[in-house]
Amino acid sequence: MKEGLPICLGYLAVSFSFGIIAMERGLSVFQAVLMSAMNLTSAGQFAALTVIAEGSGYLVMALNQLVINLRYCLMSCSLSQRMDPKLPFFHRFFVAYGNTDEVFALSMMQKGSVSPFYSYGVILIAALGWIGGTFLGAAAGSILPARVLQALSMALYAMFIAIVVPPAKDNKVLRVLILAAMALSALFTFAPVLKDMDSGIRVIVLTVVLSASFAWLHPVGEEEKTA
Repeated sequence: MKEGLPICLGYLAVSFSFGIIAMERGLSVFQAVLMSAMNLTSAGQFAALTVIAEGSGYLVMALNQLVINLRYCLMSCSLSQRMDPKLPFFHRFFVAYGNTDEVFALSMMQKGSVSPFYSYGVILIAALGWIGGTFLGAAAGSILPARVLQALSMALYAMFIAIVVPPAKDNKVLRVLILAAMALSALFTFAPVLKDMDSGIRVIVLTVVLSASFAWLHPVGEEEKTA
């Protein structure tokens, strides 16, 4: 739990923004907190709010979340291989529930077999930050003035910039990918016919097309994978 405290504080800030935006999209405090407790995925939850706000169907929501969160399946399979083969299955099941990017990174840094109880400690403190921040943001969203809420909601875009810009400075391929994503997103937003596409389907199409295209054009070599 001590090693997971920095994750908790980071989650607290991001989930506060999620709570505010959830209230703006019509969710109650309980619904916002329940979503955070059941998902623990920032990108997936923010995308889900758009799908909910536009009244898209369950199939769109399911495909949307599958594409955005597919990496967690791969990370959980990888982490599972580091656990003692004699462990009961339910340990893998519960670790997979809270196996976010940061939890995975800390767990994989452990030497030898990974104890599920180490992951439980990190997950517990991280989840408290994510769920608690959502509650605070949603609660604030019901009492703060509209101007203040609009200003606080900008924290989401600041978070994405903070995630994307640092690695893009040293990676030309990533810079091109980001620019391509921006260009295609603008095209799908303003071009005739394309702009009428459901936003959830739009996210799915852009994610699959861009990731598949750049994976084919710029495959990661074995040396980079090892690094």
